[in-house]
Amino acid sequence: MTSTTHSFPAALKAVRKARGLSQEAFSDVSSRTYLSSLERGLKSPTLSKVNDLCEAMDVHPLTLLTLAYSDNDRTRDKLFELVRRELAEIQGSQTE
Repeated sequence: MTSTTHSFPAALKAVRKARGLSQEAFSDVSSRTYLSSLERGLKSPTLSKVNDLCEAMDVHPLTLLTLAYSDNDRTRDKLFELVRRELAEIQGSQTE
């Protein structure tokens, strides 16, 4: 369920810019060079690094990932429904 128009690098850059942050603003969690390489898709962050970056941008990691996996409200709604369904299936199988 990947999107052809959005990706993690594009989502990261979009959130950073929407928050009015420069790459230098992440110096507590990442170097400007590393952040640039993430935004250009040259590197892939760990889950821990995604969390750190999101804390610096004051957004939940799922917000960033949702932007990476959806390109509009319609695909976002479909994505949310898929996640709800999968969570219900997983939680249901844990109680059996």
